[in-house]
Amino acid sequence: MKSSEIRWNDEARAKILDDADRVLREAVVDLAGSGKEMTSDEAFAALTGKLKDQFIDWEPGPDLRTYADAIADGEVETDAE
Repeated sequence: MKSSEIRWNDEARAKILDDADRVLREAVVDLAGSGKEMTSDEAFAALTGKLKDQFIDWEPGPDLRTYADAIADGEVETDAE
């Protein structure tokens, strides 16, 4: 077996991605529902703090900025709404 052939099967790959999406979604919704007003930069820093230890080789990307902007603008639906 070549090392390039070692990879997660499609079912496991889908589960990993679903789990990662859930962790991200929970962090965004929790922060948005906290009732604390914050700037986009504050939301970005808070999300980074919540997520950095949840993922191997964490690097915040442009998606995180999109969610930070939505939190700051009050655009995230939460269960409290």
